[in-house]
Amino acid sequence: MVAVKDLNDRSREILRRVVESYLETGDPVGSRFLSRHLPMSLSAASIRNVMSDLEALGLLFSPHTSAGRIPTEAGLRMFVDGLLEIGDLSEEERRSIERQVSGQHKSVEDVLDEASKMLSGLSHAAGFVLAPKYEAALKHIEFVPIDPGRALVVIVTEGGEVENRVIEIPMGLPPSTLVEATNYLNARLRGKTFEEAKTILAREMETQRAELNELTSRVIASGLATWSGSKVAQSDDPLSKSLIVRGRARLLEDVHAMEDLERVRLLFDEIENKRELVQLLGLAEQADGVRIFIGSENKLFSLSGSSLIISPYMDQQQRVVGVLGVIGPKRLNYARVIPMVDYTAKLVGRLIN
Repeated sequence: MVAVKDLNDRSREILRRVVESYLETGDPVGSRFLSRHLPMSLSAASIRNVMSDLEALGLLFSPHTSAGRIPTEAGLRMFVDGLLEIGDLSEEERRSIERQVSGQHKSVEDVLDEASKMLSGLSHAAGFVLAPKYEAALKHIEFVPIDPGRALVVIVTEGGEVENRVIEIPMGLPPSTLVEATNYLNARLRGKTFEEAKTILAREMETQRAELNELTSRVIASGLATWSGSKVAQSDDPLSKSLIVRGRARLLEDVHAMEDLERVRLLFDEIENKRELVQLLGLAEQADGVRIFIGSENKLFSLSGSSLIISPYMDQQQRVVGVLGVIGPKRLNYARVIPMVDYTAKLVGRLIN
């Protein structure tokens, strides 16, 4: 892949101007606009030639038949890594963040909640915080319905600490489902730390994969279904394959086959949900300073074409205990959001300690 150092000064400057204009307006950028704003004197024809070269390198593309270009994900990545000029927050901006996030008698939950709201408000995108990993053993977890679409999660550790969190749940979810979730988690996680709970989750995923392979082998052997897909379909991960159901008329007569296929579907959903959760947790643990994921670089949000800017926050022993950041469109104001996320993470780290 081409690097910034591989471009000459003229190409770097044109790429930078195209990206900056696109991030500000969202519109394709043409040679006439660039000829008026470049610090160097270039004809429109020369600019068009450079833009064509950048398009051939996969850094720009034309969204329609006009001569204007916008950056590709590769172009945005090059801009962020090598051309973006990141400023620092002003003292007033720092004080404003501190006033909103900190405060006397605020619990850890309040600090994290305020940090999420503040990041969302200042970035005009979605702010999020992944809460600290608790080392204390769990004593009890309970889900309490508040209103349609929301529930309260009560976490009690064996040390007597209590954390309450409000989460969003699917609309119309019956209260019995929350009771089942409470019973399921308490039966498996009581006396375990969150780190141990993650290990249990991974083990259950492997068990479900084995069950999925057994079930699919059964329905394929009976001629009721078949795998299809690309060469990836030959991998060991059943989620890389596509299950095509055949003989639907026979299914109506075979109750066991219908039950097997329904279990296959449920296992696909369960494993996929757990895999996405583990991926997000992994981002928290692997992060070292601010990290930026643009579009398809992060599979968790690739379909929405979103960008993710995250930073871990540390405890007093400089261990990563959580992560916060911003999820938004690829047209995020990176120069403003990156230092904001970085400073907020350091502030939250100080406050929760």
